Amino acid sequence: MQPRFGVCYDFRNPPDSGIAMPDLYAQALEQIRWLDAAGLDLIWFTEHHFVDDGYLPAWIPVASAAAAVTRQVRFSSDICLLPFSNPVRLAEDLAVLDNLSNGRVEVGLGMGYAPHEFAGFGIPLARRVSLMDEGLQVLQLAFSGESFSFAGKRYNFDNVKITPGYVQPGGPPMWVAAMSAAGAERAARFNTHFLPQGDRSQTLDVWHAELQRLQQPAAERRVGIIKGVFVTDDVERDWPPVRAAERYRIQLYRRFFAESRTDFGAGEHIPQDWVVGDVQHCISALSEFMTSYGFTDLVTWGIPPGVTSAVMQDSLQRFVSEVVPGIRQRLQP
Repeated sequence: MQPRFGVCYDFRNPPDSGIAMPDLYAQALEQIRWLDAAGLDLIWFTEHHFVDDGYLPAWIPVASAAAAVTRQVRFSSDICLLPFSNPVRLAEDLAVLDNLSNGRVEVGLGMGYAPHEFAGFGIPLARRVSLMDEGLQVLQLAFSGESFSFAGKRYNFDNVKITPGYVQPGGPPMWVAAMSAAGAERAARFNTHFLPQGDRSQTLDVWHAELQRLQQPAAERRVGIIKGVFVTDDVERDWPPVRAAERYRIQLYRRFFAESRTDFGAGEHIPQDWVVGDVQHCISALSEFMTSYGFTDLVTWGIPPGVTSAVMQDSLQRFVSEVVPGIRQRLQP
């Protein structure tokens, strides 16, 4: 399976950044247009809600705007929080995006964990597993292109058919995210592509074991991750503003994890720290990382919180034109 590379956006804009939110969206769309013309494979969007810095709450409108200024890059989410979306309505939105992009949409799905988000939507946190499982079932039925009915604990639908039809037969390729063994088993059970985080023994290893038990070939499934990459010949000069942005970014996740009491386990964590250095260092480190963990898709950050697109321009240029070709060459059979 050929490796794919991309850039991710969360549109976080710290209050003291001095960047107007419309300007941040405009910078991102221009960067996406340029990345598409440069031949990049993927653009991913994240999703969170009720965050003061404007963290992207609705990724499909942004992907639709990006589809209008691109021709080949594929769009997906890491992740779309499924419990907050009616799955039939989500299937309709994805059908429209699939047509707007002429079949360039995928969807990465997770069930969320931040208590304030569930409270904001008036959804008990205890329902997230059933909402996730039933939502996945409904989406797979919807993506079939046929009329379907569904009767579950959370959702009931009678004789529904999604229109317009999907450009891609079977609908957008589906990914499931996991930070636990239960999540890894879910991804295997629904036979989707996989977005693991956290303890390798509780995610990647469990996923492979469950696929084997279900007699499903792992070679037919993509495995993806967001991992920051900053390409520079002068780390001391260029890295500090991006490092400050990364420190800001992870503070929110630490708060979410503390509030939700998320436990990543004590095993071998899949590293998501940034790779920073010159072209050869990035090629070597990322090739080893992808090989060691079996990742097929690797996505870096486009505009970290509080910096402008100009700060990332040279790094992204070298990532696309030098690092990605170098990794592809190393990963060739």
